[in-house]
Amino acid sequence: MYDYKKKFTAPENYNITQEIEKHASDKLALLYKNDDGLTESITYNQLIKKSNKLANGLYKLGLEKGDRVLIVTPRLIDSYIIYMACLKAGLVIIPSSELLRAKDIAYRLNHSKAKAVISYADFTNEIDAIDGELPYLHYKMTFGGEKEGWMNLDEVRDSASEDFNHLTTTRDDLAFLAYTSGTTGNPKGVAHTHSWGYAHIRIAAKEWLTIREDDTVWATAAPGWQKWVWTPFLSILGSGATGFVYQGKFSAEKYLMLLQEQKINVLCCTPTEYRMMVKTEGLHQYDLSDLRSAVSAGEALNREVIDVFKNTFNIQIRDGYGQTESTLLIGTLQGAEHRIGSMGKPIINGTVEIVDDEGIPVKTGEIGNIAIHKELPALFKMYYKDPEKTNSSYIGEYFLTGDRASKDEEGFYWFQGRSDDVIISSGYTIGPFEIEDALMKHPAVVECAAVASPDEIRGNVVKAFIVLRNGVEGSTELTKELQDFVKQITAPYKYPRLIEFVEHLPKTDSGKIRRVVLRSLENESIAPGN
Repeated sequence: MYDYKKKFTAPENYNITQEIEKHASDKLALLYKNDDGLTESITYNQLIKKSNKLANGLYKLGLEKGDRVLIVTPRLIDSYIIYMACLKAGLVIIPSSELLRAKDIAYRLNHSKAKAVISYADFTNEIDAIDGELPYLHYKMTFGGEKEGWMNLDEVRDSASEDFNHLTTTRDDLAFLAYTSGTTGNPKGVAHTHSWGYAHIRIAAKEWLTIREDDTVWATAAPGWQKWVWTPFLSILGSGATGFVYQGKFSAEKYLMLLQEQKINVLCCTPTEYRMMVKTEGLHQYDLSDLRSAVSAGEALNREVIDVFKNTFNIQIRDGYGQTESTLLIGTLQGAEHRIGSMGKPIINGTVEIVDDEGIPVKTGEIGNIAIHKELPALFKMYYKDPEKTNSSYIGEYFLTGDRASKDEEGFYWFQGRSDDVIISSGYTIGPFEIEDALMKHPAVVECAAVASPDEIRGNVVKAFIVLRNGVEGSTELTKELQDFVKQITAPYKYPRLIEFVEHLPKTDSGKIRRVVLRSLENESIAPGN
């Protein structure tokens, strides 16, 4: 019925790592460099052998197909080996950032019934700080250093052989369980099968990123986020290219120097990183002549940045749109007409539409819901353990993304905003509930609401409107105290960079806070001319 369904559906017996193994050779798979100048590299053959050994070790340890494993690791070659090994062994990966706090990790471990956790040694403190019960967790493995109470991952790997042929996964077996923030309650577990990876590589890597086997590709996302699974891991290695891995703090000058030094051909950055780079003094001195494809995703990129990059390096930064629940679905393809301010067009015809709340396509120019056809193989399987949320996300033939847009007569999509209250800042997805929940634990706070506040560099930042208890005065000192307080409770990147003390919050008749009113006021207050 749908041509794209046949094209992007994996064979019945399928494992994502097959996409990497078909490039087995002595070709360079990954080149690593850190901010101290240390460099390492690994070939495809070496990567496959090391992941085979670890997969065998995990299997020998007692982990079985379908078991969930939470992984916390930085940008290292070991991260790729660990992900490959877990997938090959039929384990379900829970990507987790080192920025998560103990309560965030505990929720993921218990909700998923994770049997094991693999963490870089420097990132184990928050896991050890969990004081609640973890009844399903059997194994804690670490690497990059010794930790009391943790198994050494290298020993697990070294105890096994390089040949792995124990298990066979099917396209419908779970591969990833990625937790994503929502507007209320706890994060949602987005479940992806091995078949999702098959479709993702053929859509995102081939159609949008346009990665070639002879390319050196730098995708700056860090492990722990679905974007790392998307590009640094699957898109690059699944295309047989060489991935450049840089572990170090962001510096616009350093990034530009590395782009020149490593002769990067394909670049995938966050909008924030692009914004910082174009503001660098002496931009013209950098030679980026090897760069032929530059893409941005996570939030809209402003015209000034696109123009500067084009005028300076003759490179068109191409925007793209996707979600944790899917893949890159809307964007500007290489060589296609670029409409400044537009999201681009659907990558695959027939997969995306703008619909009303009844699931009926809207007229040209009319704002509606960005919707994905439910037959697209790159769509998630379910929200884990939440059939009600899963079912309510579908209307008729479509999955509703929660974002709104319009479409012009030529088929270009124009983003209008989120239909819910999720905040996107520097590419991070942040649920307001998480910030509000943290703030409410402070004795000075009576009520609060967190919304997105437009920011030139980060796209948006978190702003909190706070009602203080009687007798407490708002001040610069209290603002700093509240910000530090939030950082101690939840991931530091989620803290409110802006705080405004107010006497009351706008509410509906039923008492629900009207964040939409606060967002509108915030947008109006920073609009040009105000």
